[in-house]
Amino acid sequence: MLGAPAVRREAVEKAAGAARYAAEHTPSGCVYGWPVPAAVPRGRVTALGTAEVLEMPGVLAVLTHENAPRLGQPDDPTLRLLQDDRVPHRGWYIALVVADTLENARAGAAALRVGYEAEEHDVRLTGDRPDIYTPEEANGGHPAVRERGDFEGAYAAADVRVDASYRLTALHNHPMEPHAATAQWGDGRLTVWDSSQGSGPVRDTLAQLFGLDRKQITAVSEHVGGGFGSKGTPRPPVVLAAMAARHTGRPVKVSLPRRQMPAVVGHRAPTLHHVRLGAGADGRITALAHDVVTQTSRVKEFVEQAAVPARVMYVSPNSRTVHRVVALDVPTPSWMRAPGEAPGMYALESAMDELAVATGLDPVELRLRNEPATEPDSGLPFSSRNLAACLRRGAEVFGWEERDPRPGVTREGGLLLGTGVAASTYPVLIAPSRATAHLGADGVHRIRVNATDIGTGARTVLAQIAAEALDTPLETVTVEIGSSDLPAAPLAGGSCGTASWGWAVHKACTLLAKRLADHRGPLPAEGLTASADTKEETGREPAHARHAFGAVFCEAQVDTVTGEVAVRRMLGVFAAGRILNARTARSQFIGGMTMGIGMALMEGSTMDERFGDYAECDLASYHVPVCADVRSVEAQWIEEDDPHLNPMGSKGIGEIGIVGTAAAVANAVHHATGVRFRELPLTPDKLVQALEGAPALSDRDR
Repeated sequence: MLGAPAVRREAVEKAAGAARYAAEHTPSGCVYGWPVPAAVPRGRVTALGTAEVLEMPGVLAVLTHENAPRLGQPDDPTLRLLQDDRVPHRGWYIALVVADTLENARAGAAALRVGYEAEEHDVRLTGDRPDIYTPEEANGGHPAVRERGDFEGAYAAADVRVDASYRLTALHNHPMEPHAATAQWGDGRLTVWDSSQGSGPVRDTLAQLFGLDRKQITAVSEHVGGGFGSKGTPRPPVVLAAMAARHTGRPVKVSLPRRQMPAVVGHRAPTLHHVRLGAGADGRITALAHDVVTQTSRVKEFVEQAAVPARVMYVSPNSRTVHRVVALDVPTPSWMRAPGEAPGMYALESAMDELAVATGLDPVELRLRNEPATEPDSGLPFSSRNLAACLRRGAEVFGWEERDPRPGVTREGGLLLGTGVAASTYPVLIAPSRATAHLGADGVHRIRVNATDIGTGARTVLAQIAAEALDTPLETVTVEIGSSDLPAAPLAGGSCGTASWGWAVHKACTLLAKRLADHRGPLPAEGLTASADTKEETGREPAHARHAFGAVFCEAQVDTVTGEVAVRRMLGVFAAGRILNARTARSQFIGGMTMGIGMALMEGSTMDERFGDYAECDLASYHVPVCADVRSVEAQWIEEDDPHLNPMGSKGIGEIGIVGTAAAVANAVHHATGVRFRELPLTPDKLVQALEGAPALSDRDR
């Protein structure tokens, strides 16, 4: 039952338009809020023309720092909205116009006159700034600096050395469903429908802000149209909607226009990478250093943990990994699919490709020679590590040995062709969760857990876990998720959702199965229920290093006239424990690789230093892959039997697909052209400029 390609349970409901998202809940008397973003990159608000706006048709209220409800101190200071006149970055919300229709709210927001006292702003990230500092830790609680051995001495003594710098621009999540929330107060209770990856954190944050007991709040995130991390924590719409609903006494709906999202819902910060590898003539690494510089806002510190993967991947007896950061007048960065691993592995795996060239080794063989016996930094044994199996199977299926190893020599008319490979890794994260399992007199098994389905198929996989644990047909199981009134569970993020929720569901169902086995006679009218909490199990210090691994192979073509790069075919082979649903897993792997193609070739957010904001603020300018960009992407996996994870033996799969993809594409482009590009995305202008000095193609080749 587990592993079977069961069809998504909500598929028909979504296709028919019956699934209701946050913005599609419209309580009686509902009105609409439209936020007003700051038009200066730093300063303070000195005047607000609210009187004129209040006279406009349908306008009910204009919330500003002068009249908005006072908020408590949340853990996330980006949510203390409309509390003072400061503008920490362009796009920071300074007002909310509430009206009877969305159109009237938008018109009121556009008409609001705002006076500012602007200040000098600073948004430029460089690696030599004097105000760069080393934080205490990077995102995820990782130490900012880790050192082992004598890196400098080992690097100086190495037979072969690679010293390379890489740069990644900022990236934005842009889920299909923009951020939205609907809020309603009644009888001392607050109910919100929020586009969030976890309704539990939404409830807890609102309780902090509004001084309520958590039991007075219900947060619902039943259907979510993607998030990629940007919905992993509460965002401004739910706070603004709750504030406006309290102020007006009416239900309020706030849906962000896509153009406002880059400034207020998080993004992947730009990162500067300096990677140095020292190796023997045989390609075995003796010294490894990865230094990352990134930026954060002046509102909240967020440090992309991009050097952490270098602590996991390869034999490196002498190692130094460092994170440094500078606070600028920019929006606060946050999680984006595979934070840390995606940008960090681009740099590391590109440097590994450069080391392969420098040593004359095949890139697959180089990685195999540097497989560690234990996790390099911690010394812990791996619960399972099948990267070598992924590399070998991928090479066989992809036809890797058929490639001509020489770069820049394979042509097809006016196209240069190349192949590249990169490894992937992502940690196995598990958080405590609760769940209940109930069998009613009608023969239906009802599973209740506050999981969130952000498009991954969580309902379906949890039903499969329950059905197997109960030894009952899948059709007899229903799953209720997406509300803070359900048994508490962690958010959908860090690829920990299914492993965490599933453990609690498995435990509850196992307990229920035992109760049923011990029960004699007919079921009582109220049925039988079992509850489970995995706090004890998940709180134990793991005795093993737990990671998923993968290998991504890519064939790319480069048009020598236009500079366009296209991925002709891509294969990902992953080792992620037991695959619980073949259909949804393949979708997740391919989705991650598709996002990695976007990261490599087209996605990028450019900071306009004059105005202090990102130039690409909609899907017309921020390009993401479409069907024509994804010609042939295939995902396979190695079945792993790992007893050190959870009762299902599963690892997270939502993020590992993106991790090595950008490097595989970039390595393929190097193999095609003979030119090493160290900055993403690989847009045509960069390729054309680099290829201008290449030998001209003959008329026959053209």
